[in-house]
Amino acid sequence: MSNPTAAILIIGNEILSGRTQDENVRFIARRLAELGIKLQEVRVIPDVPARIVGAVNELRAAYDVLFTTGGIGPTHDDITSECVAAAFGVPWEPHAPTFELMRERMGEKFNAARQRMATMPRGAKPIANSVSLAPGFTIGNVHVMAGVPRIMQAMMLGLEPELPRGVPIEMRTVYAMGVMEGSIAAALSEIQARFPAVDIGSYPFRREAGWGVAIVAKGTDVAELEEVIAQATDLLATQDTLPVQGEPAA
Repeated sequence: MSNPTAAILIIGNEILSGRTQDENVRFIARRLAELGIKLQEVRVIPDVPARIVGAVNELRAAYDVLFTTGGIGPTHDDITSECVAAAFGVPWEPHAPTFELMRERMGEKFNAARQRMATMPRGAKPIANSVSLAPGFTIGNVHVMAGVPRIMQAMMLGLEPELPRGVPIEMRTVYAMGVMEGSIAAALSEIQARFPAVDIGSYPFRREAGWGVAIVAKGTDVAELEEVIAQATDLLATQDTLPVQGEPAA
């Protein structure tokens, strides 16, 4: 059984300018791992129509599932929805049930700007959320969600029952203080060669006590992950240090 693949497309000048720090990738990535969906690409692009249309078409063709975040609010730079319509070659039009619901709930506040949030590509299915009245939407294999983390998370959780499934992707970690990457690089490469189906990473970190290295193994075969971490633990122990299972404390 092969795991479905996915990409995340982050849309917004505020991310590229450094004004806003993205918080959504980590949440989505962790949820996808539990569902057995392999996240293979994350891309950040500006609020430029041609860039959005091109990226949506490229990524939805390359992966089983595409998630977008950002650009579905009421302001002039929230152009994701109409760009997704253009990518699919369908009209961008009011979604009647959503339009009526928002008009009923918002009354006089449902102005032209807010009506944009009830406008979707023809054929799109709304993604409801428990935080905000305005929905995201799904069209084809593309799931369009808000950029505000709290709203995006509610949309993602509401969307999960509709997503494909694969073998859950597990992760194991061991770390040790006082180890430099260069001293274990060759031996770690040998472990990777023995376990090609496991993604093995080496990540240096700094704490008050000094430098350390964490070795992370990620994959779908738990027995292989355990063996990789066992060998990584033995490797770290050769560096006159005490390996510790799990992530290093912050």
